[in-house]
Amino acid sequence: MQDKKIPYKIYLEENEMPKQWYNVRADMKNKPAPLLNPGTLQPMTAEELSGVFCDELVKQEMNNTDRYIDIPEEILDFYKMYRPSPLVRAYCLEKKLGTPAKIYYKFEGNNTSGSHKLNSAIAQAYYAKKQGLKGVTTETGAGQWGTALSMACSYFDLDCKVYMVKVSYEQKPFRREVMRTYGANVTPSPSMTTEVGKKILAEHPGTTGSLGCAISEAVEDAVTHEGYRYVLGSVLSQVLLHQSIIGEETMAALKKYNIEPDIIIGCAGGGSNLGGLISPFMGEKLRGEKDYRIIAVEPASCPSLTRGKYVYDFCDTGKVCPLAKMYTLGSGFIPSPNHAGGLRYHGMSSILSQLYDDGYMEAISVEQTEVFKAAEMFARVEGILPAPESSHAIKAAIDEALKCKETGEEKTIVFGLTGTGYFDLVAYEKFHNGEMSDYIPTDADLQVGFDGIPKFPGNEI
Repeated sequence: MQDKKIPYKIYLEENEMPKQWYNVRADMKNKPAPLLNPGTLQPMTAEELSGVFCDELVKQEMNNTDRYIDIPEEILDFYKMYRPSPLVRAYCLEKKLGTPAKIYYKFEGNNTSGSHKLNSAIAQAYYAKKQGLKGVTTETGAGQWGTALSMACSYFDLDCKVYMVKVSYEQKPFRREVMRTYGANVTPSPSMTTEVGKKILAEHPGTTGSLGCAISEAVEDAVTHEGYRYVLGSVLSQVLLHQSIIGEETMAALKKYNIEPDIIIGCAGGGSNLGGLISPFMGEKLRGEKDYRIIAVEPASCPSLTRGKYVYDFCDTGKVCPLAKMYTLGSGFIPSPNHAGGLRYHGMSSILSQLYDDGYMEAISVEQTEVFKAAEMFARVEGILPAPESSHAIKAAIDEALKCKETGEEKTIVFGLTGTGYFDLVAYEKFHNGEMSDYIPTDADLQVGFDGIPKFPGNEI
């Protein structure tokens, strides 16, 4: 039964939308470890990073001190086309579960790209245009980031080159066509169009690819073409900064009705959605103002937090990027092709890795057939077909709500619904046909990736 005091959807007014991004690093006692130059093993300088990334984004990447950073007016104007996004009370899901828990989800799928990725894509495209660049290169896994960036580049009249993980390129042709509709050039990765792609194919013939492979190709493309820079949809600190608008809006919507969350849940691949959702809540936790239980949910087939090593590792399979200290499965780890969703990256954001290592949040892994069961239940009662990535959070939220049913506790659960699953119907088809299986890498499988982690003093596994 609906609580008459709380509407189904809580909307902020346009003038209530945050005007600044929140930088959680400013409140972290233990800052994320710096990116290292793989040749010298010294912290990367702004000058070194500016050869790959846009100048202003380099400043944001290295900013550990400013708690808030103003959002440029042009980006705010673009945001207003689809933001503020709704915070939804999942009354129908609560009724279906018979739980005393109160469940809310922050829905980020109400834009054409279908996901939260547009929040950072438009920011990165803006800074590239402001710098006078011709275009940008990137990678994409399931396709949400590539779709978002192609939209953003079209808005600012920039070239957009996307290297799409081959298994997703083949499984999700419609996502690919949306990118092309917005003017992007889309290449399945690994490819024969880059030197690193040729090398990866020679070493792994027939590979279905990984985000690590696609990153290598995109970086090579950017640094070998004048007027281009590389942009990334997750992992980097600048991306979590842009995505903090998700959490800021969520916090503002909850406070509007004096709602205090107990549990905050986000799916975890590289960290963009999770980091964006939890950042302001984590800030309160770090400052000792509030306490929340924060849960990262990752696929059992790519379990970087729950089974990875916290060390410096290459951010890409081709080993052309800087080293980042993060929870990692090794840059050579390639997820099983039967893994249907995104969340395919071998490592985790340095910010989230540090927070997890310091004990500020939990991490769990879930198997994909259970994820799709949760997705189907959610779709049938809440009326939204969720993305497989988001459905990892749905699965965990359902489990927590059922625990409340057992104990009688009336906990308030908030999770991130990162986007819609209408371009993931091949995966849904496999699930409904009973063709989907669960794959959990063995210790021996993971060791192959761990063996490729760079070895130097202080970086022992």
